Amino acid sequence: MGPPLKLFKNQKYQELKQECIKDSRLFCDPTFLPENDSLFYNRLLPGKVVWKRPQDICDDPHLIVGNISHHQLTQGRLGHKPMVSAFSCLAVQESHWTKTIPNHKEQEWDPQKTDKYAGIFRFRFWHFGEWTEVVIDDLLPTINGDLVFSFSTSMNEFWNALLEKAYAKLLGCYEALDGLTITDIIVDFTGTLAETVDMQKGRYTELVEEKYKLFGELYKTFTKGGLICCSIESPNQEEQEVETDWGLLKGHTYTMTDIRKIRLGERLVEVFSAEKLYMVRLRNPLGRQEWSGPWSEISEEWQQLTAADRKNLGLVMSDDGEFWMSLEEFCRNFHKLNVCRNVNNPIFGRKELESVLGCWTVDDDPLMNRSGGCYNNRDTFLQNPQYIFTVPEDGHKVIMSLQQKDLRTYRRMGRPDNYIIGFELFKVKMDRGHKNHDLSRIKYFTLFYFQERAGTSTYIDTRTVFLSKYLKKGNYVLVPTMFQHGRTSEFLLRIFSEVPVQLRELTLDMPKMSCWNLARGYPKVVTQITVHSAEGLERKYANETVNPYLVIKCGKEEVRSPVQKNTVHAIFDTQAIFYRRTTDIPIIIQVWNSRKFCDQFLGQVTLDADPSDCRDLKSLYLRKKGGPTAKVKQGHISFKVISSDDLTEL
Repeated sequence: MGPPLKLFKNQKYQELKQECIKDSRLFCDPTFLPENDSLFYNRLLPGKVVWKRPQDICDDPHLIVGNISHHQLTQGRLGHKPMVSAFSCLAVQESHWTKTIPNHKEQEWDPQKTDKYAGIFRFRFWHFGEWTEVVIDDLLPTINGDLVFSFSTSMNEFWNALLEKAYAKLLGCYEALDGLTITDIIVDFTGTLAETVDMQKGRYTELVEEKYKLFGELYKTFTKGGLICCSIESPNQEEQEVETDWGLLKGHTYTMTDIRKIRLGERLVEVFSAEKLYMVRLRNPLGRQEWSGPWSEISEEWQQLTAADRKNLGLVMSDDGEFWMSLEEFCRNFHKLNVCRNVNNPIFGRKELESVLGCWTVDDDPLMNRSGGCYNNRDTFLQNPQYIFTVPEDGHKVIMSLQQKDLRTYRRMGRPDNYIIGFELFKVKMDRGHKNHDLSRIKYFTLFYFQERAGTSTYIDTRTVFLSKYLKKGNYVLVPTMFQHGRTSEFLLRIFSEVPVQLRELTLDMPKMSCWNLARGYPKVVTQITVHSAEGLERKYANETVNPYLVIKCGKEEVRSPVQKNTVHAIFDTQAIFYRRTTDIPIIIQVWNSRKFCDQFLGQVTLDADPSDCRDLKSLYLRKKGGPTAKVKQGHISFKVISSDDLTEL
């Protein structure tokens, strides 16, 4: 059984419908009246708006005509472009749109049973972690008989216009739809977890392995019921909707409707000089301006295939506005990719998604204050809520999403739609002397064992920020923050991974002071080591292969760098952070040569790393084991050390 359904405004669809049928009247929603306040916050619509029911707009109206995915959609005079793109994306996966439009056949007009029609509809949205049902009447805003917001080119179809009205009611009014991104809307329609991919930053046309890794992720997402769309950036407003040389529109969002990896037969291998075709099918929601390059409807590639080939390969056009592209052309032509993963159902009983609701609050008691601001606010940063999760294996992609509560319903009171939010991610090593600590009760204690700052999201005033990273095995602490401290709001934190990560909150409690703590003392100095390079390393004979890596040690703690292949001049840029009780505990930077049977020690440097030391880039010769006065070896390392008595400075 799924989670309970929340009723928006506590309106019960079946009860309201039966009351209207009993009284032989059409429903008029008292909570979203057909008037200007339902359209805008504080302005009037130019021209005369008349609210009409579908049967007053056309003959034989329907909720859905035929197949929901086969009709083009238009944004209308005052429509919102992201809404139309989101509608088109929603229609691709039946499992999603049938949840958003529940019991659509029961809600359909029946010309044989007009006495059973009550002018009432219901739609469901994933609203801040809860599935919420919104009830509306069928009165829609028109000017001169035409819908002013989105509509279908099948003029007697109204599912998207009614869905848009229900969404506007949920957010406060139609104007509240302004400024929403396509991913915001898709997430609200489906409950998926969104990730935005920068195609140019990913260098998918240059890095073959990354390109095929991307294809694998997209294929897995699509086959599991995810939704994918893409767009081409326009450098300025004047180039919005301008056509490229290959027929695509800048600043326009296309929906992915299929993705295939096709193994070719012997004859087709000779034709295409490849054993496999990596193909994506895209659709323009407006039903025009198709791709005119390779694999377009008029391209020569199709001429090499017989009708039987096309049928066997499944490369068939289903309607206007839809076209195939090769993976190579797709990566070359599109700039931004929005990937919305279906995370609602556990896979074989295993949770892929962890989520938690939290809040930033203000209190006079510092221990109860949970709004410390971003990492720049060093004095208060640790007062933010903190969450720990565990990655059990190396090399798994983890997607972290932080969503703040939408404030659009409060816009009339002068509140902003969104605060600036973001989050910090730290890799932590738990105290070896306290293995039995309850990991959910070590909030401030954990900071003393940060190994590295593992990631930072964008800080921006959008509803949702995210970070996607391949993480190594270990424990991680995620700190969601507002940019400014001392503000209050609610948030939803979601983490997606194909391996369970066991997300849980760290409480405000400090650990009890034991005899062991008193004997050892808490850390008093934080030190950050950044090793830039190791150069001129020892090579015993001319043709020897040297594969250097670093081991940075402080007491029993250590950080290892990746191995650099076959070089005596290695660039590392490896960073480690240690929390020390005293500077009497030195920091040792060792350089090793990775070999098949037994690694070779190449040298080390030993540092006091006192807070008074210079923070500039340094270069020291490597030495044998034995401390700072040991015999000098061949080679030197370049590094920077920053130490501080303020444990939150770094």
